[in-house]
Amino acid sequence: MKVFAIDLSVCNGCYCCQIACKDEHVANDWTPYAKPQPDTGQFWIGITELVRGQVPKVKVTYIPRLCHHCDDAPCIAQCKSEAIYKRGDGLVIVDPEKCTGCKLCADACPHNAIFFNENLNIAQKCTGCAHLLDNDPEEWPVPRCVDQCPTEALKFGEEEEFKDFIADAELLNPEAGTKSRVYYKHLPKKFVGGTLYDPVEKEVIIGAVCTLKDDASGETFTAETDNFGDFWFRGLKDDRTFTLTMEKDGNSKTVKDVRTDIDRSLGDIPMDIHKKPRKVEAAETPGMFA
Repeated sequence: MKVFAIDLSVCNGCYCCQIACKDEHVANDWTPYAKPQPDTGQFWIGITELVRGQVPKVKVTYIPRLCHHCDDAPCIAQCKSEAIYKRGDGLVIVDPEKCTGCKLCADACPHNAIFFNENLNIAQKCTGCAHLLDNDPEEWPVPRCVDQCPTEALKFGEEEEFKDFIADAELLNPEAGTKSRVYYKHLPKKFVGGTLYDPVEKEVIIGAVCTLKDDASGETFTAETDNFGDFWFRGLKDDRTFTLTMEKDGNSKTVKDVRTDIDRSLGDIPMDIHKKPRKVEAAETPGMFA
């Protein structure tokens, strides 16, 4: 059974996958796999750009989206004309010669991966380039989108081949419960970032130890300010409240009520590192010489 394995950490948003899909399917009739894809309005694989954070702490994640080729596909169950079927290799196909254009499959798909061609009166979607896999498997062992990915963010192959990838991967829409065969690594999680600086010298503070503590669970995360005074905490859980402590040369600063309801930039944070830690005299410690 085939799977798609997508690593978002190396997807740079080049759109090669999307362009390759258009090149393969626009104006090309691959019946019985698919009729021609329209020039516009359909992206059987499309890139979603997710911009997060606030200036200057901003991250962009590019997410390729396509049919999930579900093992428990609701589109198949809803199709009254039996036009949608699942192949032995796991790919889900809409037979364009059997489709009656009732649109029930598009309404049933929780992943919004099925499109409707008004001119042809048929439902259409990603085929996994099954026409290439079937007719020239040595030349085309993978779909066009995977073949054209320059960073190898998209991969395709046997489930057993990708078992290690799958063990650490996630589904894009797991709550749908459709047993997707498209697995993702590094889906975006909440982050907290900021810049620590010295207000006296008006310079950034390098090498400060930053500790982020989950107020509810007590779990802690650590980071160190880089050469730009920046610190980042990534992969945080949604809607939690944290306490941030920053330390350098015996001085510290605390920021409370740091929430991850959004990806949060704390901006520029001043910390006076010129204060000398006060020494405790012997006489100030009761009972020391008692």
